[in-house]
Amino acid sequence: MSFRRAISLACGFAGGSAVLVCAAVAADKHGYFADRRRLRETLAAVHAAQPPAWPTANGWDYNWDKRDPSSLVNGKRKESTGDGGSPDAENSKPKATRHIFLIRHSQYNLKGDGDKERILTPLGREQAEYTGQRLAALGLKYDVLIHSSMTRATETASIISKHLPDVELVSCDLLREGAPIEPVPPVTHWKPEAVQYHEDGARIEAAFRRYIHRADAKQKEDSYEIIVCHANVIRYFVCRALQFPPEGWLRMGLNNGSITWLTIRPSGRVGLRALGDSGFMPPDKLTRT
Repeated sequence: MSFRRAISLACGFAGGSAVLVCAAVAADKHGYFADRRRLRETLAAVHAAQPPAWPTANGWDYNWDKRDPSSLVNGKRKESTGDGGSPDAENSKPKATRHIFLIRHSQYNLKGDGDKERILTPLGREQAEYTGQRLAALGLKYDVLIHSSMTRATETASIISKHLPDVELVSCDLLREGAPIEPVPPVTHWKPEAVQYHEDGARIEAAFRRYIHRADAKQKEDSYEIIVCHANVIRYFVCRALQFPPEGWLRMGLNNGSITWLTIRPSGRVGLRALGDSGFMPPDKLTRT
């Protein structure tokens, strides 16, 4: 077997620089490297090819939502009680999981003069029907359907609601579209003024803090909540919830009517079960506007 083939197999089965270094050393013992320079070049190439180290578990902030029961007892800081093992401390621990479905609004009229005229297109209404059917088909007991107060989100939520007739509809201004934070890397086709980032960013962050957090200790059963809003808001929420740099939000793309599914465990762990899922729509119905 050639050295290159051995390296390929080692990478495929195990991966990592340690495997490659061991393979290189073994090849050297069998005389593959006629000179030391060739060995040094190979090891240097191995080192350069390795991705940067991912943060360890210690890098995860378990109190990201400021609701970690170890730091709060009856709404007060644990340090102020002087008794971390009290019944109050045990009762303050969340026990339920929150499932949050972030839905991007359907296609809308981009030529509308102002929000009220930016209504859903006929295709957009079809997309909302597909999204509503998909959510209903999951067979989950939804607790609430919250939507941005912008027209395109309100109309999308209204169509989805027909498929979930017993779910309460709630409108929220905090979820309106905007510029959450200046993206990195920057783009040339979209450059809001600094004041827009300043104003929209604070509002969208406030929406994140209101809706994206672990369950309250009083919540006994898992919950399933739907939020119909906008691509910028959803992408920012995902980055913040996963503790990724929020400046990376614009690196993701979301189709109209797509479903993003976040799961927040009682411990504060967050999982992304789906990002921009639109596979339930026919290919000719997919858009990203």
